[in-house]
Amino acid sequence: MEPQLTQIREQQKETWNKFSPGWKKWDDFTMNFLKPMGDAIIAELNIKEDDVVLDVACGTGEPGLTIATMAKNGKVTGTDVADQMLAIAKENAEHKQIKNYETKTCDVCELPFDESTFDKISCRMGFMFFPDMQMASDEMYRVLKTGGKMATSVWAGPENNVWITTIMGIINKNMQLPPPPPGAPGMFRCAAPGFIKSLMEKSGFKNIDEKLISGKVIYDDFNHMWDMMNEVAAPVVGALSKADDAMKQKIKSEVQQLAGKYKTDKGLELDYGSWVVSGSK
Repeated sequence: MEPQLTQIREQQKETWNKFSPGWKKWDDFTMNFLKPMGDAIIAELNIKEDDVVLDVACGTGEPGLTIATMAKNGKVTGTDVADQMLAIAKENAEHKQIKNYETKTCDVCELPFDESTFDKISCRMGFMFFPDMQMASDEMYRVLKTGGKMATSVWAGPENNVWITTIMGIINKNMQLPPPPPGAPGMFRCAAPGFIKSLMEKSGFKNIDEKLISGKVIYDDFNHMWDMMNEVAAPVVGALSKADDAMKQKIKSEVQQLAGKYKTDKGLELDYGSWVVSGSK
């Protein structure tokens, strides 16, 4: 792998390992938030009882753990570059007494599996962070069996994802943050309609389907939102680490004021949107 790609991989590994305690703390909330995307992926894959499934960039285990309960006579392997995230996935599997689930620390751009190993592949919210997205798609195609299916999800554009832009918009307004290098990993790296479809087509996937999944993430109140985002959202934490106490307080106050627009009887309801893309080999 080229040096700059290795550097991206190591940065991603460091980031996700660093934030693993926050993801463990907020696991129930974040998994509920991301469940519609996982459910859409599972629906596209049409899981059979004896399927052998790869869950790429599995984080704390979903949707792979749910898939494992469906593929009762098969097996699910969850992969991620961050071994501390995988440790949480293992704990979750043990807690749920799921026996047909295993984890492997590896980079999707260099999957340690033979060709045609898996019946199905899932990848929820991973592509945006891969060192080389085309290489990742090619590798998934390589390890998928002929006739097998892959399904993935990525965030749609900022206009669809108020849950993150509410905070990041205020941060960017108040701080002069350097723009990321072109093509650098980031939430909206794959947001353009047809972007993931194009990668998959180049890899050889066929019968590619793309659909938009949208909904609302519901926080109890502003403090719930603020605390959660400051423990799991790397862009937020990274930006605020460069601010002094006065600036942090100013940003928090402005975010609270803006978030008030989204207050309902249920709490704070903020929009999210995600592309779910699937294809077969």
